[in-house]
Amino acid sequence: MKTPYYNKAILYCILLFMITLKVQAQKTTITINEDDKIPEILSLKKSLEKENKLAVGFTIQLYYGELSKANTIIKDYRNSYNSWPASIEYETPNYKVWVGSFSTRLEADRARLVINKKYPAAFILKPDRG
Repeated sequence: MKTPYYNKAILYCILLFMITLKVQAQKTTITINEDDKIPEILSLKKSLEKENKLAVGFTIQLYYGELSKANTIIKDYRNSYNSWPASIEYETPNYKVWVGSFSTRLEADRARLVINKKYPAAFILKPDRG
């Protein structure tokens, strides 16, 4: 009595198998039209990151005060060190000399140990760039 049930089940399995052989996935090609300015924008972003303008990590502050003194300190720093980029940031009414763009506090601490030999007042901060 169970034979007709098994025959139907086998027949359904065979039909299902044959149907799945006929089904094919869709084939497509994707064309991406990239604006010519994208490489230029990426290059600009990289240069801003090198200049410590987009970083969200840690930096080392060497000085806070007048522009003339900030310029003197940044020139002196650049003559002494070239491992980390330096920039002058303006915060009314003073100027800051910032060094480096470190993603972790450990990296910043290691750099500060080197920089503190010449700039003992240097300290690490996490700037609010938002």
